[in-house]
Amino acid sequence: MRGWWQDLTDLVLPAECGGCGRPRTVLCPKCRAALTGDAPSRVRPDPEPPGLPVVHAAAPYEDRVRAALLAHKERGALMLAGPLGAALAGAVRAGLGSGGRDGREAGAAGSGAPVLLVPVPSARWAVRARGHDPARRIALAAAAGLRRSGTPARVAAVLRQRRAVADQSGLNSRQRLDNLAGALEVAPGGARLLAGAGRVVLVDDLMTTGASLAEAARALRAVLPGKGGFYGRVTPGTTGEGARRAQMAGVGRAEAVREKRGAHSADDGVGAAVVAASPASFEINRN
Repeated sequence: MRGWWQDLTDLVLPAECGGCGRPRTVLCPKCRAALTGDAPSRVRPDPEPPGLPVVHAAAPYEDRVRAALLAHKERGALMLAGPLGAALAGAVRAGLGSGGRDGREAGAAGSGAPVLLVPVPSARWAVRARGHDPARRIALAAAAGLRRSGTPARVAAVLRQRRAVADQSGLNSRQRLDNLAGALEVAPGGARLLAGAGRVVLVDDLMTTGASLAEAARALRAVLPGKGGFYGRVTPGTTGEGARRAQMAGVGRAEAVREKRGAHSADDGVGAAVVAASPASFEINRN
């Protein structure tokens, strides 16, 4: 009987903390504090990819936070979506400009329209291998938390891959940009959902180089009304293949000349929020 009860309990209760392995808890108090104990911060990778929107993160990607994210993503600890979603919701609120934790002042740019959380899509092979889509699951938990605290929010998984991409692990920042350039698009019908939103916030579990968020932002801005030219203009002397690549990829080539306010203006309608980012990206006041 003791063994049967143990097996039944394991189906209902977590076997161990996702951050440190402490038994019988989803996330222990110390790991929860590492994830949400500090106020979310603006983060900026170095080098910063062209086209990256303003990004806020809940916590540095290290130690307990890293372990919790990996447990959710790679080991199927799905109950971690709740606390990870709460951390993501805090980063979304920070990006919306709320000074408080309840999010009631954030709203949706004051328009009454819902904040639209758009998950960065994982590769199809990765979703199949894991058996779930981590970013989408966390986004759904974050949207529920935002609604409970008074911020209208919903999730729209409108992005999809238009071509296969290589595994990003082991690639440097430049290689990741080239790997992802032009890889994402808005699915048919997605533009209508985007047009009715107050603010559009790209969301993901983790930002490392920022290449995925920059490519996702390019795909969104390509269909958002009045937001064309996200990567700025192409110089008059650039024609043919060079112009096409500059407009599609915007990955820092000399022929892509961006308008100064295009990538990071607060009123362009697109922001980004992640659960965690590399510790160095929190040092945004570099010389």
